[in-house]
Amino acid sequence: MKRVYPIILGLLATIVISCISCSNDDNNITTTPTTPTPSGINPGTDSNFTIVANTDTGFTSFNRKVVVFGIDIYAVAGVEDAKLLHAANVMAQYLDNNEDGVVDDQAVIDKMVENRAYLVMWASENDLNIDPPAGRIGQDLGNGETNPSFVSNGRTGQFDASLEEVLHIINNAGHSLAYPSAFGQNAGSDLANAMDIARGGQFMTIPNPYPTTAWYTYDDATCDYASCQTIEYLYWALTSMLGAQENRLDEIGHEWKLNTNALVQSTDTAIFTLLSNPTYKMPTVLPDGTYRQ
Repeated sequence: MKRVYPIILGLLATIVISCISCSNDDNNITTTPTTPTPSGINPGTDSNFTIVANTDTGFTSFNRKVVVFGIDIYAVAGVEDAKLLHAANVMAQYLDNNEDGVVDDQAVIDKMVENRAYLVMWASENDLNIDPPAGRIGQDLGNGETNPSFVSNGRTGQFDASLEEVLHIINNAGHSLAYPSAFGQNAGSDLANAMDIARGGQFMTIPNPYPTTAWYTYDDATCDYASCQTIEYLYWALTSMLGAQENRLDEIGHEWKLNTNALVQSTDTAIFTLLSNPTYKMPTVLPDGTYRQ
């Protein structure tokens, strides 16, 4: 399972970075281009989002972007407009889960904007050879792994990676910083304590093998305890509660065994209690890529 914190598949530059040119500091969805759309760029047909030309420093290989509640989603020319707009809709639905046009948790979006959070969409891994400004927090998403039909097809077939990668940047740049005692990427946070139970103990390196009692058994040796294992665990738990993993146990069971809301609730009571706490306004409906503000 791909993971990038602060970004980039472990093969490229750091992408915990800071903004030089900021696109939109308010928390409303951008529907008007901030720069002229150049020839060859289709502004798209989405009623909530407009694809605009990108000239932001450090992202010159990404020719266009969409801005969602002040968060940039950049795309290279090889990314389909429909998939760029799909990622924008998924992000909007995660952040505004009741789709009333207002972000559900102001503290989360404030931290994301403060750290100039962004998503980069690539067509080839070579597209990730970028040098963004220092101080921004980013995440990547591939064109080929973005599958808008996943939810509408009964959550079967090729998984829609936007449900994972978009959530990662929201959790990484938003929840972890807005609520460090609850979602901090460090030993002792509520998230890490729940993860220690799920893994069958507190392991700073990958155990070989995991205890037989563990239900979270991610075994990528490059995935460290704090900045990686915690965020992956949060993704698995929340998306299972939302129903995204209910038909995928054969595919994901080697990493995560609680693939339904009922299993999380009955087995991983610590994470279920944390993610159900109304203080944190976590999504309760899985995004389907059709934000209806």
